[in-house]
Parts: sequence; C-alpha cells; structure tokens
Amino acid sequence: MVDITENTPAPAFDLATDGDGRLSLADLKGKNVVLYFYPKADTPGCTTEGQDFSVLIDRFTAANAVVIGVSRDTVKKLDRFKAKHDLKVVLGSDEDGAVTEAWGVWVLKKLYGREYMGIERATFLIDGQGVVHRAWRNVKVKGHAEEVLAAVETL
Repeated sequence: MVDITENTPAPAFDLATDGDGRLSLADLKGKNVVLYFYPKADTPGCTTEGQDFSVLIDRFTAANAVVIGVSRDTVKKLDRFKAKHDLKVVLGSDEDGAVTEAWGVWVLKKLYGREYMGIERATFLIDGQGVVHRAWRNVKVKGHAEEVLAAVETL
C-alpha cells in the first residue's frame, strides 16, 4: 500500500468532475487543495461529509483552498448527488481507480466479518507548491471539516 505522508510531494491526479469538468493537481498550482476521499456518493456518512465541507466553502475559498471530494462513482451519479444535497464542493470521479490507488486509499475493509476492497475515508491538505501538508486517515466525519479548515487557515 502507498503511504502518503506529510511533507512529501503530492501524487498527481487528473479527474473527471461533476458538471462534465476536468481537474488536475497541475491546474491548481498556487492554490491550497483539500482532497478528500469518501466511499460512495449518497450514503449517510458521505452525504454528511460533503454537506459539512459545503457549509464552510466560503471560508475555504477565502483561505485560497479548493475542496475536492473523490470517489469511484460515475460522473452522472456525482451530478445527481451534488444536486440532491446542494453540495458546493467539486466532486471527482475515479472510476478506473488510478487516483485512489496512487493515494493509497484503496484498502481492504471488513464489515460484519466480510472482507472487501473499498475506499478509506481520508483527507489530504496539499499546499500551493504541491506538497502534502497534512494527512488524515480513517476519518470520522463529525467535526472533520472544521478541523481541516483550521489547518488550511494556518497555511
């Protein structure tokens, strides 16, 4: 498994996004990037996380930060998810799994004794030079967006 740690260069990414867009790390040079990975669109925890980041989006923007949520869902599903919950963050589609693999968040999970591969809920704060400033692994949703915002505001 890839282990992305603080003070290391961020792996490049290039993602299809909601609204038929595309976004890459190279496009965001000079901006702080909050890259958060979530298991599946329109599930309770993932919805709450997207809403929590959305409530704070003006403060992230004021801190020169772009917030991007990434899952392996299709762009079409992300468009529905974003519209249904009025999310204000960019949603990236990693259908082929290249980005989740590169960031080390495609992991073996267990639920009710069953093992399966899935996305670990994780967030990475990348500074304007493309360096990972903070890494949060096995994220608990409650209070997480506020914690990430506090870290962004120190950059």
